[in-house]
Amino acid sequence: MRRNRKAKIVATLGPASGDLETITALFEAGVDMFRFNFSHGSHEDHRGRHQIVRSLEEKYGRPVAILADLQGPKIRLGTFNGDSTMLVAGEQFVLDRDETPGDATRVYLPHPELFAAVGAGQTLLLDDGKIRLSVESNKDNRIVTKVAVGGKISNRKGVNVPDAILPIPAMTAKDLVDLEFALSLGVDWVALSFVQQVSDIEDARKIIGDRALIQSKIEKPAAMIDIDGICKASDSVMVARGDLGVELPISQVPRAQKEIIRAARKYGRPTIVATHMLESMTESPMPTRAEASDVANAIYEGADAVMLSAESASGKNPVRAVQMMDSIIKEVEADPTYRTLLDAQQVAPLPTPEDAIVTALRDVTTVVNAAGIVTYTKSGHTSMFGARVRPNASILSITPDIKIARRLAWVWGIHSIVGKDVTSVDEMVQVAVSSAMREGFAKVGEYLTITAGLPFGESGTTNLLHIATVK
Repeated sequence: MRRNRKAKIVATLGPASGDLETITALFEAGVDMFRFNFSHGSHEDHRGRHQIVRSLEEKYGRPVAILADLQGPKIRLGTFNGDSTMLVAGEQFVLDRDETPGDATRVYLPHPELFAAVGAGQTLLLDDGKIRLSVESNKDNRIVTKVAVGGKISNRKGVNVPDAILPIPAMTAKDLVDLEFALSLGVDWVALSFVQQVSDIEDARKIIGDRALIQSKIEKPAAMIDIDGICKASDSVMVARGDLGVELPISQVPRAQKEIIRAARKYGRPTIVATHMLESMTESPMPTRAEASDVANAIYEGADAVMLSAESASGKNPVRAVQMMDSIIKEVEADPTYRTLLDAQQVAPLPTPEDAIVTALRDVTTVVNAAGIVTYTKSGHTSMFGARVRPNASILSITPDIKIARRLAWVWGIHSIVGKDVTSVDEMVQVAVSSAMREGFAKVGEYLTITAGLPFGESGTTNLLHIATVK
């Protein structure tokens, strides 16, 4: 089940894709990582899907990654008389602590932390940005605003505060329960929603430990202030364009996407571009031209993966959406311009032995025109940093730990397998050559470039680069 492309596909499971037949079809169509969205579905729903995904590993002999996406803190209004009202531009509108149903002049805001963070001159966005309020004052538990953009508003719609860091944790009580459940299943990655600062990641790391890797979802402008620090503290990042596109002016989202991908590449953190990639395929069997270009653009920018949300979770064409995404990626990677752009986007190597080795690995692979690259990895870092430099050849990542193999399954250019520990250079070459031939990476007479660490079996010791001839 080797993919004939380097960029990967992530698909969200949901009501339209929760059964064995559909999940199998999604995997066969090209899914490399399945996303479990804990904003929807019960724990038993997720448990059943987890069992199906793990059964695919046994059937196809290929590690599959699972991402548990936590809901994160959702700030919502209270209720209205008659369940909705109209807000008129230019009129005053108050958010307060009075729990009685609201009207066109006021509404209950059940989030005391907002009253501590919002000040005059700031903006509040309601209902995914459809309504915009300008804050005039905040005192005595009353945030007084003027309606800048009006419209109909109904019960418990969301509130976004684009120009403030809110004093709320990245994980709610619900998230903590969902997190422990997800970790008990054995998920490979945990996505943190609404990350604002490095401390959000550090707090999650204290709970998660080494049971899973952390993916930070960049969906608030506050995160862009220290995007380098957030990328460095994370294990991977997601360009979550849904809420990011609400809180940022829509014209700034493409630029932010590129900035996030560049920052993540700098520290060797794989990236996912998500939200509305093939949105029309929730109903239509074909995407729009703009959507196809959007997927292609993310691949040209060097993203590790692109993600389907509603298209695969609740849409009418989940398998076809994956097939379309797979086709677009292959077309991009067949374009000579793609390689030119990847080379132009190379980041400077970090001053570490590991980065020196993988940078040399990329150059040597190109010079000898190696058929493939083999990385031996205990923790996954060697393979991830090998992918960071975007070599010409695909990477066959060998690890003795199935958990590490799963974590790497969605990273750019990596074909991840479980192999035995090696104890000598001769054994390393023998296993690399036999594995590369078995997995279709190389034929007799071709070169392989191999990287590992001495002494064998220790994490963080990447210091060996070897060229082998397949015999």
